[in-house]
Amino acid sequence: MLKDPRTLVDRDRFINAMRRVVASVTVVTTDGPAGRFGATVSAFSSVSADPPSVLICLNAASRIARAVQQNGRFCVNVLPETGPEIADRFAGRDDDWITDRFSGVNTFGLPGTAPLIDGATGFSCELQQCMTSGSHLILIGNVHGVLDAGARPLAWREGGYHRVIPAGADAQLAAE
Repeated sequence: MLKDPRTLVDRDRFINAMRRVVASVTVVTTDGPAGRFGATVSAFSSVSADPPSVLICLNAASRIARAVQQNGRFCVNVLPETGPEIADRFAGRDDDWITDRFSGVNTFGLPGTAPLIDGATGFSCELQQCMTSGSHLILIGNVHGVLDAGARPLAWREGGYHRVIPAGADAQLAAE
């Protein structure tokens, strides 16, 4: 039910509705003077093709948000459907026993550049703009490099990982 547009929706109602929205699972990475960091992020979107740019949203209090701002660069790694373990790693689920989230994860890139995760479609960006909205920073980056892995992306909905299946493919799979 829609309310008066001047009244904010209840927080829990908003969260419950957002849980039903499908999002690509991405890992944002950065490296440079502020250090190398990575975090699983669902807030990623194209901004413009002229110039090629994307946005990410990071919790303003997080270490990676500070590092991206200081390093001035980031890479959005759109994980393939085979990437739930990597998503979990960079979401911090292994932090109790692994001190370096990058340990055992194959990455590419020169030292000091934002790492590209093997198998992911990557968007290498230079930070152009940063603004605060609520508890998060909206970071816009100009895209200076793309590596299209061609893999089906890993998706997130209602607290779990999902595969993206083209419309009609489920009927074809059932017939096989």
